[in-house]
Amino acid sequence: MVFENTQAFADELDKNDRLSKFRNQFLFPVINGKQSIYFCGNSLGLQPKNTRNFIEQELEDWKNLGVEGHMHAKHPWFPYHEFLRDATARLVGGLPHEVVVMNSLTANLHFLMVSFYRPTAKRYKIIFEKGPFSSDRYALETQVKFHSNRGGQQLFDASKALIELEPLPGEHTHRTEDILKVIAEHANELALVMIGGVNYYTGQLFDMKAITEAANKMGAVVGFDLAHATGNAELKLHEWNVDFAAWCSYKYLNAGPGAVGGAFVHDKHANNTELPRFAGWWGNEPDTRFTMPLDFIPKMGADGWQVSNAPVFSMAALRASMEIFDEAGMNSLIEKSKSLTSYLEFIINDINSKCQGINHVEIITPPVERGCQLSTVISKNGKKIHDYLGSKGVISDWRHPNVIRIAPVPLYNSFNDVYLFGELLYKAILENK
Repeated sequence: MVFENTQAFADELDKNDRLSKFRNQFLFPVINGKQSIYFCGNSLGLQPKNTRNFIEQELEDWKNLGVEGHMHAKHPWFPYHEFLRDATARLVGGLPHEVVVMNSLTANLHFLMVSFYRPTAKRYKIIFEKGPFSSDRYALETQVKFHSNRGGQQLFDASKALIELEPLPGEHTHRTEDILKVIAEHANELALVMIGGVNYYTGQLFDMKAITEAANKMGAVVGFDLAHATGNAELKLHEWNVDFAAWCSYKYLNAGPGAVGGAFVHDKHANNTELPRFAGWWGNEPDTRFTMPLDFIPKMGADGWQVSNAPVFSMAALRASMEIFDEAGMNSLIEKSKSLTSYLEFIINDINSKCQGINHVEIITPPVERGCQLSTVISKNGKKIHDYLGSKGVISDWRHPNVIRIAPVPLYNSFNDVYLFGELLYKAILENK
């Protein structure tokens, strides 16, 4: 498609957008009396209008039924996570019993690494990408420290356990061939590869299939943090043979601040009751859960990693959003996402052509390996330009030291949003030379 940087062209794209109706199902913040241009769904998704109804149903059942709501609410609380199972499996490309909604993201990573990071004196290294979200790094570092010393005896040198993937000099993102090369170099010492499916800072979408295949071939376990991938990118976790994954639901899944997380455990581990894990009563077989047996018998599949009962209000908010995802369809959302980001890229390049010698906006997110986020570096006055955009009603994201993350989300953003953003970005550059 040949793009044009005009309002009329953006209007025509919106007119022909089959997903445009979903925009009206979300609530947008208002700034200076006008609906904002919201490009921050990669940090916190917008609230679906129907969220209130889903939560109020649970409040009503709590009011009228009290504890009996566990079994007799309109949507009984005892099996509440089951109401999210099929939709979640579709989003991440898993079998229904391979997924479960529970806990929060970093908690899930820790619980899963109890089972899947099993270092030995020989195999103890973890490969991860340079510049992951800080919580991932903290989780990996503390897992290494916890396991390196057992009973006062040093099992391995913790300072050598973390292998940080580095982009080539002068580049912002990783080349798949270089990742596979590092996996091969550490093959005999490698215990785990744990990478963010989409890097939060650069917006790079990793080749999870190739990484999993290479690491599994070397005898290593593979896990992914899918915080920026779930609801944003095509995922086929079962088919790719990924061992485990975890994600949050407050970004692209629009479940609200601090909302419940999710986890995936591949079918090949589903019935392995010998895997070590930190158990809790909600991971026990449901038929015996309330008999309080002395012995923990994990339920088959990802459910066996649960520790606590469902946070119903948080899950109710997630159900409101997942209902929209199911209606829209992930394939259609990805198709629109590609068009939105391509149009945004065109607009930015057009601005660069007009602003030669004044300022330059560099897109550091790869052209193909990406979801809906474009991370940009502005050569001069980046923070001032970001603040100017905010004052004009654009909600985007500034990341230290010099990146503006812009995420046109296909569920609720329009091509007009992209065009109007471009108009404001051009003015911001001219006013902040």
